[in-house]
Amino acid sequence: MTKVFPHLGKTCALAACTMAGALLLGACGGSDDNNAGNGGGTGGGGAPATRAPAMTLKVTATQDFPGSYGTVGQYEQLTGTLRGEVDPKDPKNAIIQDLALAPVNANGMVEYTADFVMLKPKDMSKASGVMRYDAPNRGNILTMVNPTATPSDAVYLERGYVLLYSAWQGDVPKSSAARLTVTVPVAKNADGTSITGPYRSELVPTAATPSMTLPGGVFNGTMLPYAPASLDNTQPGYSLTRRANETDARVPVPAGDWKFATCDAGTNPFPGTPDPANVCLRGGFDPAYLYELVYVAKDPKVMGVGLAALRDTISFFRSKTADSAGAPNPVAGRITNTIGQGTSQSGNAMKTFLHLGFNQALDGSKVFDGIYAHVAARQTNVNTRFAVPGGGGGLRTDHTAFGQTAPRGLDKDYVDDISGQRGGVMARCSATNTCPKFFLGLSGTEFWQLQGSPVLTDANGTRDLTQPDNARIYYYTGTQHGGAGGTSSIAFAPTRNVYPAGTVTQHNDTFRALFIDLEDWVVRGVAPPASQVPKLADGSLVQPGAVTFPVMKGLTWPVAGGTAIPDFQYLARYNGYSLFDFGPQYRPQDESGIATILPPTNLNRDYAILVPQVDTSTGIPLAGIHSVDARVPVGTSIEFNYVATPGIIDLSNLTGSFIPFHKTDAARIAAGDGRPSLESLYVNQAGYVAAVTTAANNLVAQRFLLQRDADAIIARATAQPVLP
Repeated sequence: MTKVFPHLGKTCALAACTMAGALLLGACGGSDDNNAGNGGGTGGGGAPATRAPAMTLKVTATQDFPGSYGTVGQYEQLTGTLRGEVDPKDPKNAIIQDLALAPVNANGMVEYTADFVMLKPKDMSKASGVMRYDAPNRGNILTMVNPTATPSDAVYLERGYVLLYSAWQGDVPKSSAARLTVTVPVAKNADGTSITGPYRSELVPTAATPSMTLPGGVFNGTMLPYAPASLDNTQPGYSLTRRANETDARVPVPAGDWKFATCDAGTNPFPGTPDPANVCLRGGFDPAYLYELVYVAKDPKVMGVGLAALRDTISFFRSKTADSAGAPNPVAGRITNTIGQGTSQSGNAMKTFLHLGFNQALDGSKVFDGIYAHVAARQTNVNTRFAVPGGGGGLRTDHTAFGQTAPRGLDKDYVDDISGQRGGVMARCSATNTCPKFFLGLSGTEFWQLQGSPVLTDANGTRDLTQPDNARIYYYTGTQHGGAGGTSSIAFAPTRNVYPAGTVTQHNDTFRALFIDLEDWVVRGVAPPASQVPKLADGSLVQPGAVTFPVMKGLTWPVAGGTAIPDFQYLARYNGYSLFDFGPQYRPQDESGIATILPPTNLNRDYAILVPQVDTSTGIPLAGIHSVDARVPVGTSIEFNYVATPGIIDLSNLTGSFIPFHKTDAARIAAGDGRPSLESLYVNQAGYVAAVTTAANNLVAQRFLLQRDADAIIARATAQPVLP
């Protein structure tokens, strides 16, 4: 059931919405009055700006950070807010969807307020000049440096970094003090009335429940929802459907069987209490089904302002002496280089930041000298009307969500043979000479679940791409998205996942070493190691059906009552990537504009999805950066897992699997396992430690591992025997 909303007002001429004109037509498309607001009312435009956009810093707390770090000494933590302005008439802001419809202050500026946390040396004369920005993930600081928990994190403080965490995502609720939020404006029509338009959400119950909370989705569920324009779900544009799997036909749920309401099976049954943030279903939501909700929403946030806020925040700390009110910049004059980093969703956001041209500061200079997009295969939907920056993607869920239409290819001249679009992630920064040194890191999950291979090949999967000189791509062999590793991290819950969940291989140590490599490239001009990726040319990147895993069978899991691990069966499941049509007011090349067809129309033109080929003896992928645990394995870390729920065809969410080797050859042969035993690989514990030591030292020499991490890995291998 595809819903088309042709009544949503003016439609841009398609030629005007091409990439060449996107910078000048960022607000193209509309609701009832998209380009209004140039004359007054509450819309943007208004009076022309009379001064440069203001930036006001407010430090609300300062506290000592535990520890002392080399010659740099002590650090302190600053917490506060930045209140800034965006000029809707500045061409550098023109790409921001609905900026022309945002309310403005007396000076004609659009306002925002962003939370931040900063770690800085107490003695700024000891600072190295590097400021590292880590983008929050759905408002959460995933990468807060914590040398107490992770001693190797001290490397950044010992090197004199200033570390900054600042909000960019405008729909994050302030549910805890630790969550960083940015307040962005709500777009309005010129007469002050609400803008309305179509919105789509997936409601994915994990257990039977009478009602579900908006906005829904596996990844976006805790964000602030868009309210429906009306609680009357019998109006045009409102629907609820259900299906077991993504490819199943959508079965409509009658409007009389669901309402915008809260309900409780015991005290407040259907139709419940009216509530714009909840959906109540007669008989309740069944976890066997995937529910898709489409409704007419109101009051879209101008979410792209968050990207401008990030741009101007970095520029302020890098180059300004004081804020607009005279308050001093706490790191004034001490920042010479900036490196931005994002992990997963926020890594996708950093790619979007770069792609949409925000690495050009208002004065024309670079914002970031380097960017590291870590486990980030796609881009983030932050610049559409009714944007969903927290969405994700999987085999069963969010398959047609925003975040998939922007180019995967990096090169400015990248050609997408499926969509016919030209220009990659670095097209705009190349035009303004503001491209950073760029690292992209991919775990195995990015290939199987998050459609990672199109950054490596042409859209049809027939040839390897040549990457730009300023970019490196690193594949972390045999890892899962989250990075946690070690045998202690593996858990076996047969009712949830078919195989023990998790991977022993991890990429946290690799990331640390690569970040220092990026610093060396940015600051000292020392070229980093070459890209480490699977390739068509050498057979290490293949069609999913061509992957050849060894036989893995006959093991008993050592905990949970000695549960037997099922014999491994490779099902060649992966998340596909199709070309979708969201309507003429949506600009897929920029992941921007206004969607008027929801769910989108599948155009039946599919991108090639390729995956890493594995070693037929161990099952470990052939290409990429092989960490110590991949070079000296104690089992097979598989980059995916299967959901155990009968009838559900899906990969376990962002999770890999691990099947250990048999200890002895006799046990391996008796079980019929085709992989080597620990005994045949290492003979004894001394042989295992020797192999770990050699692997760790080689990785240090290759600049893929820090010496302090190598020492810790060797010590751990010595202390945790795997053989007599």
